[in-house]
Amino acid sequence: MRSPALRDRIATLILDAAAGAFSEGGTSTSMLDVARAAGVSRATLYRYFPNREELVRALAETAVGAAHDRLIEADLDSVPVPEALARLTRALVTTGANYAIVLQEQAAKDHEEIDRLLGDPIRAVFSRGVAEGVLRADIPPNRLARFFGGLLGAAVHLTAEDDLGVEDACATIVTLFLEGGRARS
Repeated sequence: MRSPALRDRIATLILDAAAGAFSEGGTSTSMLDVARAAGVSRATLYRYFPNREELVRALAETAVGAAHDRLIEADLDSVPVPEALARLTRALVTTGANYAIVLQEQAAKDHEEIDRLLGDPIRAVFSRGVAEGVLRADIPPNRLARFFGGLLGAAVHLTAEDDLGVEDACATIVTLFLEGGRARS
């Protein structure tokens, strides 16, 4: 019997490999693809994750946990709104690039938990931005956050496709959101 520490390391190895496999192969990624990426047999993979749904659920938990941890570490309340936007962008784009496909598959199932862990701190930044006059008051903070989320989603896909580096994507999103798409004079 494997020790709990070894079991945890193997599960982490499988999840890391699965994130990469899903990132490359998209929703068509099979359990065999994941086993190959992790360098384990299919039997080993199935001992840890009995089916694809369990694997996707575990990956989504890992992704949400990682994004939540990054948002906490970003200390969004301690900095001005533009810097908070930059920090939350970096946290979510960095995490999302590894887990975009999995989060799309799982988001509908765990919407309330994902919203609590990720949506609440994000909406708090937008509410503060409106209250401080940094962001427009004619659009509700919740809608501003959703529009910003569209930019985040695009950046995650561009970074996953290697068309854009994480730092460039983050800087572009924040600048585009705060300053708009007009040419600078």
